[in-house]
Amino acid sequence: MFVDKAKIYVKGGDGGDGLVAFRRELYVPEGGPAGGDGGDGGDVIFQVDEGLRTLMDFRYQKHFKATRGEKGRNKSQHGANADDMIVRVPPGTVVFDDDTGEMVADLTQHGQAVVIAKGGRGGRGNMRFKSSVNTAPAIAENGEEGQERWVTLELKVMADVGLVGFPSVGKSTLLSVVSGARPKIGAYHFTTLTPNLGVVELGDDRSFVMADLPGLIEGAHAGVGLGHEFLRHVERTRVILHVVDMSGMEGRDPYEDWVKINDELKLYNLKLTERPQIVAANKMDMPESEDNLAAFKTKLAEVRPDIDVYPISSLTRAGVPELLYKTAEVLEAAPDPAELAAQEAREAEAAEGVVYKLDHREEVHDYTISRDNETFVVEGESIERLLRRTQFGSYEAVMRFARILRKIGLDADLRKRGAKNGSIIRIGDFEFEFFEGGEQEYLYEDE
Repeated sequence: MFVDKAKIYVKGGDGGDGLVAFRRELYVPEGGPAGGDGGDGGDVIFQVDEGLRTLMDFRYQKHFKATRGEKGRNKSQHGANADDMIVRVPPGTVVFDDDTGEMVADLTQHGQAVVIAKGGRGGRGNMRFKSSVNTAPAIAENGEEGQERWVTLELKVMADVGLVGFPSVGKSTLLSVVSGARPKIGAYHFTTLTPNLGVVELGDDRSFVMADLPGLIEGAHAGVGLGHEFLRHVERTRVILHVVDMSGMEGRDPYEDWVKINDELKLYNLKLTERPQIVAANKMDMPESEDNLAAFKTKLAEVRPDIDVYPISSLTRAGVPELLYKTAEVLEAAPDPAELAAQEAREAEAAEGVVYKLDHREEVHDYTISRDNETFVVEGESIERLLRRTQFGSYEAVMRFARILRKIGLDADLRKRGAKNGSIIRIGDFEFEFFEGGEQEYLYEDE
């Protein structure tokens, strides 16, 4: 079974908690704080393995969670960082964020690796909070949570040559003739529902991978028929081998077939019109094929004189060797679409300019205050991260949390919004009571 789309859940490992510890050993005067930092959580990394061909494995395993970092230890020993989780994917896998639809990664080359879910940073131990003012702090931090997300994987077949054309024009038969592939062949439309791959070997030590892609019909760019299930794979092919039925047995004009297919390619992705294309005029063993071929060549020469037409018969194999040698010749000069896409991405990035910003972990100035009936709701990614890192079982940690909020002006902002003594303040999953005490205002955890 060929599986080319999957939706999975990934989560980076949580960071280990920092430790509160002190050295109280004999002959170690003024040992002081000695709690180590927690280890970082493991990342979830997707890595390309050229031995894989489908996304079948993701039908049975849909959750991938990296391990968390170890907790800090005494004697100023840090907890160990967790190992990264390596998830192997086939070449041609494109990763999208399921919530935003944004492309996260385009994995094409063997060994290529990308971090999909970042592990959380380990919490700091109390040795990190020692200062001239507080020489024996009982403060440590919780580890940060690892990044989690649902992602959609789409596989675009990595083939050198892609067979395109209307249903029942002989694509599967041609693939079976020129390679060892054995696709399903039948005298009805959409016999091929999934891509079939075959290796074509020529007598001069040249070879290439050919893909028999599901048949295309008018309106496919909008999802009609197999729609995007077909077009997604065409993007990866370096050369398009357009198979056209010259017999007219289906009651269609061969040239009109060629026009409709190319219109669908252009509407789906304009860059596909720039891809090298060869026309395989198939079923030349049928009675009216010669007349149809002459008319086809005349019309094609008026719009695309650069496209070569090779008359063949998949049934009798007439003209097939010449077609294959021409395909190999064009393939040698054709650029790799994956490399072109990577180059375009680099050029776009260079044109826009990349600005690197220092990651201020403790910057908590960005927040909003809203009302939920009588409750004041404070929201902000940085301030909620500070909340999750605070160990509320420690009085000193709670006081540190309150001091930071007062320093950034949250207390004053709450008072301007109408907060009074006893008002409920909600930050994340926690609720606090607001107290005013003269010149000092604190937020205490509501127990």
